[in-house]
Amino acid sequence: MSGHIAALLVGSKLRTVGVVVLALGVVAGGGVAVGVLGTPSVGDVENRFGAVNDSTTTIHTDLVVSNPNPVGVSLGGVTVSYDVRMNGVKMAEGSKAGVAVESGESTLSAETEMRNERISTWWRSHVENGEHSEVSVDATVRSSTLGRAADAPNVTRSVDTEMLAAFNSSETREVNANAPVVSDPVMYVNRTNASWGDVDESVTPLELRFVVYNPKPYPVTVSKLGYDIAMNDVAVGNGTTESEYVVAPKSTKTIEATTYVRNERLDEWWVTHLERNQVTDLRIDFAAQFDVGGGRTVDVPLDPLTYEETIETDIFGTKNGTAPTNGTDSGESETTTPADEETAEPPETTTAADSGGLLGGDSPDSEERTATPAETTAPTPTATTTPAETDDRTTTDDGLFAL
Repeated sequence: MSGHIAALLVGSKLRTVGVVVLALGVVAGGGVAVGVLGTPSVGDVENRFGAVNDSTTTIHTDLVVSNPNPVGVSLGGVTVSYDVRMNGVKMAEGSKAGVAVESGESTLSAETEMRNERISTWWRSHVENGEHSEVSVDATVRSSTLGRAADAPNVTRSVDTEMLAAFNSSETREVNANAPVVSDPVMYVNRTNASWGDVDESVTPLELRFVVYNPKPYPVTVSKLGYDIAMNDVAVGNGTTESEYVVAPKSTKTIEATTYVRNERLDEWWVTHLERNQVTDLRIDFAAQFDVGGGRTVDVPLDPLTYEETIETDIFGTKNGTAPTNGTDSGESETTTPADEETAEPPETTTAADSGGLLGGDSPDSEERTATPAETTAPTPTATTTPAETDDRTTTDDGLFAL
């Protein structure tokens, strides 16, 4: 008798459970049909940079999802998709499928891989846009069961830098040769200015102007000007301009030079920028060769003109926080798709080569880049001689030479 009673009780419980499950299914189905069940919405999106290596950068994303339904949503699965853009350049995109969203608010965590080679494309847009970038993150949550999608609030952030502002100076600086063939100072630099040129896929031109004064009673010729550009000790550009500028006695003259940042080296710099918590130390070193008459030349490091600037960014506005390590995901799969690589166009007439010093000679296997910037005449009426300037300016990637 007791066995029959137990069987009846178990059977009753099973039928009850079945009825409840069936009821929930009917309610869910009916809710979908009449629009009673709500679509989960995204209330907030937060992003942080994670691990970075030579080729990729990990972006952590946290999405705060609000589920208005009384039960969790894993009915057929929820998919989260998102992409990251900087100045409209798609840096990375990804999706996460089979996500379980509990009732109420919950946080979904995802990771996206960004190809570092995209940095040069973004850099170009940043410079062309006056060192200004708009960062945007778009995310969408879609329920296959409910057949609806919800867009997250469009997260945007402005990033501005001033890499060259401090180079614009009217401070007078002495140029000393510290050499027995000529007395010091050889020359004075009364003003310096810098601006970005027309950036292309390969190089970012940096247009420099120096207003110099010759205190000597004889002409002094600036026959070469060398430069070395580094960002966090990563060499991103170096070379030598070959144009000659004759500065008349007791007069001033404007010297123009075009230097180049090689965009192909920016992905290496990007790694150091993130490793240093989005901080970069920019440094530009100069050296010059002077003809001081009588067939005598002297190579002079232009230490007073060395330019140093610290650049700090907070691209997502969360760099002082901690990247998420887990979320409320259940049985999900994640797909990350770095943005497609764009095809680089060859630079217009521009030269570079690797050899020995900042004013050193070309190496046999060097790759040359030749530029033809406009020459300028002396800006003041005190210049009385005709500058012996050439029409073309050749830039040779040489690095700082040993004096």
